[in-house]
Amino acid sequence: MPRPLVVIPTFNERENLAAIIGRVRAATPGVDVLVVDDASPDGTGELADRLAATDASVRVLHRAGKEGLGAAYLEAFDWALARGYDPIVQMDADGSHRPEELPVLLDAFVRATDGGRPVDLVIGSRWVAGGRIENWPKHREWLSRGGSAYVRRVLRLPTRDTTAGYRAFRADALRRMPLADVHTRGYGFQVDMLWHAHEAGLGVAEVPVTFVEREHGRSKMSLGIVLEAMANVTAWGLRARFGRRTK
Repeated sequence: MPRPLVVIPTFNERENLAAIIGRVRAATPGVDVLVVDDASPDGTGELADRLAATDASVRVLHRAGKEGLGAAYLEAFDWALARGYDPIVQMDADGSHRPEELPVLLDAFVRATDGGRPVDLVIGSRWVAGGRIENWPKHREWLSRGGSAYVRRVLRLPTRDTTAGYRAFRADALRRMPLADVHTRGYGFQVDMLWHAHEAGLGVAEVPVTFVEREHGRSKMSLGIVLEAMANVTAWGLRARFGRRTK
């Protein structure tokens, strides 16, 4: 039987890595974990190797340098598909995505539908009924809510939490998506993937989760990253309405 894979990209997450892997393994013993490290200078990759040496369910993919979240996930998807994993889960290393809620995402493949269609992509959503956030200042909450609302309007997407990073894809869904056309490597990667998923006709379901602000290390989010992502969304929306989208 196919085995689920949890993909955890890392860059300078040494303080968080062992704890998050331990929580994943405790919450869902039947999954494997793939750490994708972008040559972290703090030794995250070396720690991942030590954890993998003591747990056969933990694998490590070392990359040459910091090339962006999207690039890490796309390489991980290729790695996972080549080895027969299904489904494939995206999860942050900093604890903001609670591993204890992973069974809810996986169960949605069986219980949820999208307008009667089977579900190909499950999103752990902050902005549906039952979803919530912890330890965020109000300005950050409204920035996130506003960003999702903007993406929904410009790209005409029905998904409430368009920037959510806690996701699970069916392997067949990733094979049906034109991943070679997903060029975004930074924060906008999540939106880019979601848009491609809808264009590919995938069934998408959202389940409520609690998003928790990291306890250790620094967030890699910045206003510049957000503005860049919104600029990309604006360009995609204009192309979709008035011209042929540039892949």
